[in-house]
Amino acid sequence: MSLVNLTPHVLVVYDEDGEKELARIPVAGEAARVETRATKIGEVEIDGVSIPVVSTEFGEVKNLPDPKDGVTYVTSIIVAQAIRGLRDDVVAPDTGPTAVRFADGPNKGQIKGVRQFTR
Repeated sequence: MSLVNLTPHVLVVYDEDGEKELARIPVAGEAARVETRATKIGEVEIDGVSIPVVSTEFGEVKNLPDPKDGVTYVTSIIVAQAIRGLRDDVVAPDTGPTAVRFADGPNKGQIKGVRQFTR
């Protein structure tokens, strides 16, 4: 099996403890995306400033190749959710609580890598 990274970032995968880097998956080319359309549905006000609130509708998935035997595509969670139930060859990096984050320095709290994928 091979993984094809259709996100705009190199993916770093760590072991269960988050200590050892297991793999770096380079970007494979153009990222898979979902078309979106935002419609203003209201606004909120903070300190006298109005900030729009929109409803986002998702459309067609772009740049996702057709299924290929032995290939799993890694996409953003938005793409994976848009095709959920339609394909079992697409996963997304699990950037939730199990993600490995920088402990200190200027990137403190930012994601350093993941331990697993989600579907």
